[in-house]
Amino acid sequence: MPDRFDPWTPGIEPVVPTEGYASTFTHTPTLPPIRRRATRTEATGPVDLWRKLPCGDDNLAVVSPGRPAMGQLIHIAGRILDEDGRPVPGAVVELWQANAAGRYFHPNDTRDAPLDPDFIGNGRIRTDAEGRYAFFTIKPGAYPVPGPGFWWRPPHVHFSVLGPASLSRLVTQMYFPGDPLNPLDRILMSVPDAAARERLVAQPIPPAEAGMGWLGWTHDIVLRGRAATPELP
Repeated sequence: MPDRFDPWTPGIEPVVPTEGYASTFTHTPTLPPIRRRATRTEATGPVDLWRKLPCGDDNLAVVSPGRPAMGQLIHIAGRILDEDGRPVPGAVVELWQANAAGRYFHPNDTRDAPLDPDFIGNGRIRTDAEGRYAFFTIKPGAYPVPGPGFWWRPPHVHFSVLGPASLSRLVTQMYFPGDPLNPLDRILMSVPDAAARERLVAQPIPPAEAGMGWLGWTHDIVLRGRAATPELP
């Protein structure tokens, strides 16, 4: 575990609160954080977090045999890396997303869009010795954001990554390349640096590598450092 991290490059961190997205106003502190010296608990623990958070839910698309979720079947895979490009083994990777109609399987989402009884939309796995992770799922749909300045969120997938220490947790999102809603998304565009925004966009892989019936995407996530994946609100 390194004893220091390089400073954030200007433009990587999102500008919050984000205009037009109400939850960023309620979840963004208005005062600077109270700095406290990190103890051993924050710097090294919890150890073997995967023992406390059961992993293995890597297939969101087919939760019951013969009952695939509605939508385009996709495979998302990549690596969890540290700031020096080294793989992070044993990291806990969580994924959650909307269904193909752009609705979350959550009581807070009451939008008039269909729910898929065969799609819950969340999973959790552990990276292997090379820091690799992979999920089978469906491509989420776009959905409108209520409130002033009506706009739509493009298809996206949420990630939470817990690395070797509690201080290395990252909550972020992954986008799909070429979607016309990407440049209009106020969350994605809250990251000022264009190169940092590109690190939030997955890359397609050849269909032969993804397998019959699946579209494949690769997406590496870097926890800290100059090439860090931006943390989105």
